[in-house]
Amino acid sequence: MISRMLGALTPSQLGLFFVATAVVFWGILPIALKLTTGFIDPVTLTWFRFLVAFVVTFYLQWRLRLLQQFIGLKQRDWLRLSLAGVLLMTNYVTFVWSLDYLSPGTSQLNFQTAPFFLAFGGALFFNERLTAVQLACFATLALGVLMFFHPALDFEQSNTTQIVMGISIVQFSVLSWTSYALLQKALLKRLSPNNILMGIYALGIVVMAPVSDFSQFSAMTANQWLVTVFCALNTVIAYGCFGQAMKYWHTAQVSAMLALTPILSFSMNALIVSLGLWPQMFSHDQLDALSISGIVVIVVSVFVVQLWPLYLQRKQRNVAG
Repeated sequence: MISRMLGALTPSQLGLFFVATAVVFWGILPIALKLTTGFIDPVTLTWFRFLVAFVVTFYLQWRLRLLQQFIGLKQRDWLRLSLAGVLLMTNYVTFVWSLDYLSPGTSQLNFQTAPFFLAFGGALFFNERLTAVQLACFATLALGVLMFFHPALDFEQSNTTQIVMGISIVQFSVLSWTSYALLQKALLKRLSPNNILMGIYALGIVVMAPVSDFSQFSAMTANQWLVTVFCALNTVIAYGCFGQAMKYWHTAQVSAMLALTPILSFSMNALIVSLGLWPQMFSHDQLDALSISGIVVIVVSVFVVQLWPLYLQRKQRNVAG
């Protein structure tokens, strides 16, 4: 039923569906990752996430008979795939590590340099044209993000050394993730998005196994297992949808949509605080009029980035007609 529904969508609509799904699951993920910081280390958690993601993806690709795509790969393709795997592993581990120093919302704030790096990487390596309007929208996106997160920028009431350490870790995570995403797009001519991810997951399982502490699994409670399994399934869904979105949309459009992720994270954080869940781990984020205005600026900028290429296409068709 789902496949029939997706089959009825245009490429643009498919891109929207996949990137929106990725944004939702990535928006929820920092909350779950924050809950894991007390009982499992980042490397072991990442190993488990990769293991579950590999098993699920391998089964799907085997059922779809797409595993034969690996047969025709050249040495250059294998090198790209391996490098993408190392970079994604680095991103996973360092982002979880940053949560020891920053709140989920603040980590998401600092990760918002990723859409800009991704968009300009697409223009630099894939000759994807950025119009003046889109460049202006990225500038307003940056402004909106700063407006939205401005309460988190008050260093005077916080441990400055801890914040600087956390920001440095997040930016290293951003560069790793952006490089992975650009390598994945380069491999799309040879492999399907899910096959790329499956290869990355397999590499991660092998590389991280020697430095993972499997004894932590035996000490986990049922609730802790639920959180860990959710993080693993989140990997399957979010990265699978992100890979598909990169197939249907330009990197600039995908990266603009990712700017909505922290808004969802802050909303989930506010919901958890209002419900009184895990009070020792989550605190209320201050959202004043300036922060709310930032949300409006971000949403408008994202919509213009998405709609502007469609407007240009329609204008060209009218001129041709």
